[in-house]
Amino acid sequence: MDGCNVFPEKEVGAGLDAFVEEQYASLSKLYKEFTSMSTIDKAWTFKSSNGQGCHTMFSLSQPNLLANKKKKLMLSSVISEDSGGGLDVSWAPFPVEVTGASLMAPSPSGSKLLVVRNPDDDSPTKFEIWGSLQLEKEIHIPQSMHGCVYADGWFEGISWSSDETHIAYVAEKPTLSRTTFNDMGYKKDGSSTDKDFSSWKGQGDWEEDWGESYSGKRQPALFVINIRSGNVRAVDGIEKSMSVGQVVWAPTTKGVHQYLVFVGWPSDYRKLGMKYCTNRPCALYAVRAPLFGSATSELETRENAEDASLINMSQGISSGFFPRFTPDGKFLVFLSAKSAVDSGAHNATNSLHRTEWKSEGQPSPAKIVNVVPVVMCPEDGCFPGIYGFDMLTMPWLSDGSTMILSSIWGSTEVIISINVLSGKVSRITPSDSNHSWSLLTLVGNNILAVCSSPINIPQIKYGTTLTKEESEDVVWRWLDVSRPISKCQEEENLLLSALQYDILKIPVKSDPENHTKGACKPFEAIFVSSKTKQDVCDPLVVILHGGPQDVSLTSFSKSSAFLASIGFSLLIVNYRGSLGFGEEALQSLPGKVGSQDVNDVLTAIDHVINMGLADPSKITVVGLSHGGFLACHLIGQAPDKFTAAVARNPVCNLGLMAGTSDIPDWCFVEAFGNEGISNYTEAPSPELLSLFHEKSPISHVQKVKTPTLFLLSAKDLRVPITNGLQFARALKENEVPVKVIIFLEDIHPINRPQSDFESFVNIGIWFKKYCK
Repeated sequence: MDGCNVFPEKEVGAGLDAFVEEQYASLSKLYKEFTSMSTIDKAWTFKSSNGQGCHTMFSLSQPNLLANKKKKLMLSSVISEDSGGGLDVSWAPFPVEVTGASLMAPSPSGSKLLVVRNPDDDSPTKFEIWGSLQLEKEIHIPQSMHGCVYADGWFEGISWSSDETHIAYVAEKPTLSRTTFNDMGYKKDGSSTDKDFSSWKGQGDWEEDWGESYSGKRQPALFVINIRSGNVRAVDGIEKSMSVGQVVWAPTTKGVHQYLVFVGWPSDYRKLGMKYCTNRPCALYAVRAPLFGSATSELETRENAEDASLINMSQGISSGFFPRFTPDGKFLVFLSAKSAVDSGAHNATNSLHRTEWKSEGQPSPAKIVNVVPVVMCPEDGCFPGIYGFDMLTMPWLSDGSTMILSSIWGSTEVIISINVLSGKVSRITPSDSNHSWSLLTLVGNNILAVCSSPINIPQIKYGTTLTKEESEDVVWRWLDVSRPISKCQEEENLLLSALQYDILKIPVKSDPENHTKGACKPFEAIFVSSKTKQDVCDPLVVILHGGPQDVSLTSFSKSSAFLASIGFSLLIVNYRGSLGFGEEALQSLPGKVGSQDVNDVLTAIDHVINMGLADPSKITVVGLSHGGFLACHLIGQAPDKFTAAVARNPVCNLGLMAGTSDIPDWCFVEAFGNEGISNYTEAPSPELLSLFHEKSPISHVQKVKTPTLFLLSAKDLRVPITNGLQFARALKENEVPVKVIIFLEDIHPINRPQSDFESFVNIGIWFKKYCK
C-alpha cells in the first residue's frame, strides 16, 4: 500500500483496538467482493461472415489490488436476433488479458486491428497491425520521431484512412535536446547516453504541460503512419505552440489531396489544467495529410511544406470538439463548450453544430449552423441540453443523418438521438426508468448499451427499433443481453436486493440573489436505503460530487453500493450548479460557492429528516474535491449537524489553491462569478486574498467539532496536498479528532486500486465508529 498515516489516533500507535480491528477484517473482505467486479469500458462490433448476427469484442477492466493497477481484459461474443423476437448470445468461455496495450482501434471494415504499445522508458513505441488470424505487421517508432501515443480520451486521436493504408494519430512531440556536462564543464558534442557515466544531461528549459494527469507528458502533436511502408511523418503546417487532438480523416474525393480535421488548443501564454475542464478555448482545423512515397525525396518534402496551410473550420465560435463527418461526407458535425469558455465555468451545457464540407479543392470555412442550442431552462421532464464527454467514432444510424450519443438528463445518464439536419432530439432509453444508460456501440441500426442503478450491477442491453404505423416516431425496444455471472456477482446481487432507491425533488428555499427561472426550480438528490428497516432509520451518509460543474448519476458505483451494504442510507445531492439541469441552474452557482451550494445540501438533509427517512443524530458527510470543499464548509457552518466527516483532496483555502493549483482560474470564477475572468491574475492582491478567505472553509475552521478523516494525494496538481493538510492541522490544534491518510503516488481522483480500496474501507470504519 502507498498510503501513510499522519496524526494517528492513540490506539493506532499502540495497536488497533478490538472494534477497529474487527471492522477492518469484515469491511475489507466485503469491499474486495465489490472491487473484484470487472467494468465494461468499450465494445466493437464486426459483421459475421455468414451474415448471422454480429461478433462483439468487449473491453473490460478489473482492479488488481496486489499489482496496484487495472487488468485489461477482452471478452468476445456473438449476438443475433432469434425468430421469436429475443436474442441468442454466445460467449467465449473466458476473457483474455491484454497486456501492454495502450490503445486498440479496429479499421473501418473490421478486417484489421491496430494495437499501440507505449513504452515505459526510452524504448520505441510499437504499432501492431493484426489480421483475423495473426500479427501482420509490427512497426517500431523511435523516440526521436515522437514519444508515447496519447490514450487519455481527450487529446487521444486514432483515425484510419478510408482505404486502410494510413493511420493519423496524436503523440508526444520528440524530446528536446539538452545540454551535456562532464567533470570538465560543458561538453560540446553532447553525445553522452544514459550509460555514459563520464557525463550527464542537464535538465534543460522547463516545458509546461496540461496539468493534472498530464504531468511530465510533452505537447500533443499530429502524425501519420503509412502501414505498408512503416514510414511516419509529422503533419506540417501546425503552429508550434498549438496542442492537438481528436483527429479524423476528412472524406476523400478521387484525385483530390486528403485532409485531416483535428481539434487545436492554443497555448501561447499558459497551459491551464485540461482534465475535467471543457472551458479551454479550442477550434476545428483542417490540414493536408502528408504525402508518402517509397522513400522521402527532396521534392516530396518541398511539396509537403508548400501545401501545409492550416484552415480554421469553426471561425467565430470559441469551442469545437469531437468532429464527425456525416456518412455522405456533406457535413462536418461537432460539439461545442462555448458556454463554458465564455462564462469561465469549467463545464457547462454543450451545443451541437454543423457546417458544410467542401469535398473538392481546398476546404474553406462555411456558415456554422446551430443544430442543438444550449438549453437555458428546460420545462419539467423535458430535454435539458447536451452534456456529453465522449462520442463514438461512427455515431450514425443508416439514414445518415441521425446521431446517437450518451448525455446527462437530470440525475440520470440517457441515450439520445439527434437528427443533425432537422435538430430533432429524442430520448431513446426508457423515460419511465430512473436507471442510467451508457452507450457502448452501434450494431447497424441497433444499439449496445450498459444499464445500471445504485442497486443494480451493470447489465448489457440491446436496442432495436419499432416504428409506429400511425406516426413517424421510432419506438425503441430494449432486450437483456445474457452475460456470464460470477459467484461474486451473485453475492453482491443478494446484498443489493435488500436496498431501494429513488430520485427526490428538493424545493429551493427562498433565494433573493437568484432571479432566473432555472435557478429557482427544485434540484435533485438520489436516496438509497434499506427495504426492510421501516421503523428505524439507518445512519445517513451525505455524498457530494466535485466540480462543482459535475453530477452524481444513478449509475452503479462500487463504493456507494459498499456503503449502502454495510448499513448506511445514502443521500447523493445534485445541488444547483450540477450538470444536467439546464444552463440557468448551472450558472447560478459561480460566485456563490460556500453559500448557495452549502444551503442546498442542508436543505436536502432537512428534507429527508422531515420525511422521516433519516435520524438527525446520525448524519455523516463525504466529498471529493469541491465535494470536500462542501464537506469542510458544512462541518464549520453547521457544527452540530454531523457526527463524522470525510474530506478527499478537499479545497479548504481558495487563496492557497490559487497560487499552487493547475487551475487557478477555477478559484476566481467560482469565488467571483463571471467577474472572475477579468479579475484573474497570477499575483492576487490582498483584497482578493481576503475575499478568497471569506469563501473558503478555512474561515469557519474554529467552529468545527466533527471528527474528520482526510484522504489526500501527494501528487495532486488540481488541489495540492497543502490545502487539506492546513485544515487538518488547524483541527488538530483545536483538539478535534482527526485522521489523515496520504497516498504518496496518487493524483486527484485517488483511484488507483489500492488507494481506492484503503480509502473506502477506512471511510466505512470511520463512519461506523462515530455512528454506533
